[in-house]
Amino acid sequence: QVQLVESGGGLVQAGGSLRLSCAASGRTFNIYAMGWFRQAPGKEREFVAATKWSPRNTYYADSVQGRFTISRDNAKNLVYLQMNDLKPGDTAVYYCAADYSRMDVAKQENYDYWGQGTQVTVSS
Repeated sequence: QVQLVESGGGLVQAGGSLRLSCAASGRTFNIYAMGWFRQAPGKEREFVAATKWSPRNTYYADSVQGRFTISRDNAKNLVYLQMNDLKPGDTAVYYCAADYSRMDVAKQENYDYWGQGTQVTVSS
């Protein structure tokens, strides 16, 4: 079992920044990738970003490329999502997830464990 706890969400004005954190605990060895997904009201959950544990490859949705940066601290089992130039369209509940499947990191069905989510609200 792996436990994931997100933090860092909040209310920010458009153009502002937030950094989300995800703390992983439990059986964290053999994690293939960590991802961030988001779900806006009335919409399906969508891929935001992912990072493979080793090598440190990163992947982004087109909508956040150049604005968001995913990073991690392997020693502390922490994953971060730095979000800059936030837009009202980024408003959503953000979830972190752990993937053991060694398959497409952009597909949520490949993730095995999920956090409870953290709300990000961007005002215009």
